[in-house]
Amino acid sequence: MDSRQRVVTIAAIATPPGRGGIGVVRVSGPGARVAAIVAGVAGRELAPRHATHVTFRDARGGPIDRGLAILFPGPASYTGETVAEFHGHGSPAAMRLLLARCVELGARLAEPGEFTKRAFLSGKLDLAQAESVADLIDAASATAARAAARSLAGEFSREVRAIVDAVTDLRMVGE
Repeated sequence: MDSRQRVVTIAAIATPPGRGGIGVVRVSGPGARVAAIVAGVAGRELAPRHATHVTFRDARGGPIDRGLAILFPGPASYTGETVAEFHGHGSPAAMRLLLARCVELGARLAEPGEFTKRAFLSGKLDLAQAESVADLIDAASATAARAAARSLAGEFSREVRAIVDAVTDLRMVGE
């Protein structure tokens, strides 16, 4: 991954647009920067991989929403960087306020697909797996969803590697 990209902390609403019971804002970047955003939003440190019930706060300490905050320290996260997720109520207004607070605290808005791009660039996913994320999101049938999920799990990549290995073995025998 480009060193300029690695130092930038990104944030985005990770749930589809519109109202819902739950909305998620995701943040990814260097550990210290993500920790500062977590402290600014949740007002406390988080135990890794434990959902913690917190009040999400604005710059003056006023409540934005209440929900769960989860910290995934890098490199053992989806992107390979430290990731924080804020799971609140699915109000578009509350999600926008929460995202704006993350930006106030130093994140920039993520580009579409940037979390998965970072996962690919850090070696968490190969290209076929990264492409299968979009396929799974766009799947319109159970069959398409299952195929994309198998590819995301690495099944397609394993089959391609087996073919490459077999061709390599054939070339070695022929020499």
